[in-house]
Amino acid sequence: MPVQGRVVSLAFRDALIAGSGRSCGYGAAPVAADKPTGNTIPYSVLYPLGGTSSGPPFGDQGGDGRMLYQITSVGSTAEQAEWQADKVRTAVLGTGPKGGFATPIVPAGHTVTGREIDKEDGTTVANGVYSYVTRVVLYVTTPDS
Repeated sequence: MPVQGRVVSLAFRDALIAGSGRSCGYGAAPVAADKPTGNTIPYSVLYPLGGTSSGPPFGDQGGDGRMLYQITSVGSTAEQAEWQADKVRTAVLGTGPKGGFATPIVPAGHTVTGREIDKEDGTTVANGVYSYVTRVVLYVTTPDS
């Protein structure tokens, strides 16, 4: 099975929420009803930027993908935006006391085999809203059927 971008994106968004304790929108700002913090600043927005997929080799059913994401951390001050970006970075890269990642990313039918920060653009401001941009790569595989 090839990697399904939407499935991975939704699981990544859920992991960012769990790991940061703040709301995260998918392609847009979270709405007031989103858990756990609605559209209260600070929050994050996850933007899928595409990726590359490779089909399974002949005789194998599993596929692999390298998925690129942008996470924009939004705050009302530069400090708040950077604080949210720190929470995002910890959710992506933080490890647990027994090893392994502290925040699992569990897309149905897929396994995240690696993750890394691709680039950080830092803080910018527009119309009094501060944002901090982080790009993340997830390496994903699908199991053999």
